[in-house]
Amino acid sequence: MQSYTFRLKPGQDLFDSIEAFVSENKIDAGCVLSSVGSLTHATLRLANRPRPNEYDGYFEIVSMTGTVSTNGSHLHISISNGDGVTIGGHLVSGCKIYTTAEIVIAEFDDVIYKREQLENDSGYEELVVYKK
Repeated sequence: MQSYTFRLKPGQDLFDSIEAFVSENKIDAGCVLSSVGSLTHATLRLANRPRPNEYDGYFEIVSMTGTVSTNGSHLHISISNGDGVTIGGHLVSGCKIYTTAEIVIAEFDDVIYKREQLENDSGYEELVVYKK
């Protein structure tokens, strides 16, 4: 296992920047170990909703978890506003960094993560794990 720690800067897109880091570092299987930071705009796909919701304001990233891969990532995030009201959902492109985002990713060298449409399953491309 190898770990990576990186920081995103104001204005960067959270999801797109993570995807770019995963691609640049050729991470075939990994997970988010830790994440903290803040956003000025959030775009989240909430449970059982077809389209993302958008939120403007100042938000703290209180949690982010999920799998990452050059073959597709699946991340969820929780954010809170200045009153402590917290919302979470599926992370998609469109979340803009306010001050920073500090991300720690673990890479697993014995497997490859892929996303595949599975027969009689959820209807979404789901995680399939292959041994190297």
